[in-house]
Amino acid sequence: MRKSSSLWAVSILLFSLTLVAGRPALAQDPWRVGTWKTAQTIQPFFYQQFLPGQKLEVFPFTNPADQKMALLAGSLDMCGTTLAHAIHAASRGEPVVVVAALCNKCSALVVKKDGSIQTIKELAGKKIGYVPGTMHEILLRETLTKNGINPNKDVKLVRVDFFDMGLALARGSIDAFLSGEPFPSLAVLQGYGRVLAYPYYGGGVGAINAGMLVKRETIEKNPQLVADLVSAHAASTEYLKAHPQQWLQRAATFGTPLNVLEKAAPNMELAWKMDQGFINRVANLGARMKVLGIISQEPDYDKLIDLSFVNRVKLKD
Repeated sequence: MRKSSSLWAVSILLFSLTLVAGRPALAQDPWRVGTWKTAQTIQPFFYQQFLPGQKLEVFPFTNPADQKMALLAGSLDMCGTTLAHAIHAASRGEPVVVVAALCNKCSALVVKKDGSIQTIKELAGKKIGYVPGTMHEILLRETLTKNGINPNKDVKLVRVDFFDMGLALARGSIDAFLSGEPFPSLAVLQGYGRVLAYPYYGGGVGAINAGMLVKRETIEKNPQLVADLVSAHAASTEYLKAHPQQWLQRAATFGTPLNVLEKAAPNMELAWKMDQGFINRVANLGARMKVLGIISQEPDYDKLIDLSFVNRVKLKD
């Protein structure tokens, strides 16, 4: 009886340690990475071939907020995020660090195919679909402002989920939307939409979009894990860029038809490299977010973005 009680106590202790760690205590824990199931955020699904001998699990998410919450809870070692979301998290003091770029570009402004809107200026007085707090909202506001339209007064911004934008446009619930691929290309190929313009990437921001995020604690306690994941991310990115057909064919298994992805491909750019110019562009993005009222204060960008891991990457020929 006493022996049974001791075993029970040990079991309770091990269970408690598992809860603290946030995942099962195994001889070799798999590294866990979160991303979206989209063509422009596909790289983590290829990490395994560049991490021989290391177990890896990739978890798909539908938005960056859920990924970041899982990261902070200890359920992920690394995850994808939009740079706008990374700035927002860091501005609130959350211990997150961007260690690699993920993708650039990927957005487009779409209107009904009927030809009723020919220029951005003609969007005045129209209803435009958007998702608040995203990179796309910032691009939409910047594009409208650049063309003399006050996004707060001259148009009606309508909150619409990305997956519902096409249907809303086709039904006439909105007159336009600004979204990421593949939704713009899907609207064109299904015959209800037309790309009016690609968003304004000025203001020193450029076409940056998303990156890979880790906790500061992970860098401090296990920098080799971060280094290996960033190296796998870089290798995966370069591999997919060198094999575009394999990239798109794998992305098509996520549910988007291959012909849609082929049309969207010129508007998508896989990425991993970062430098001081990248930090400057992120800082310019943060400054615009503050002006737009999306954040109340800007973070320390040199702490938010760690270049050391991408600078250590050595790719094999």
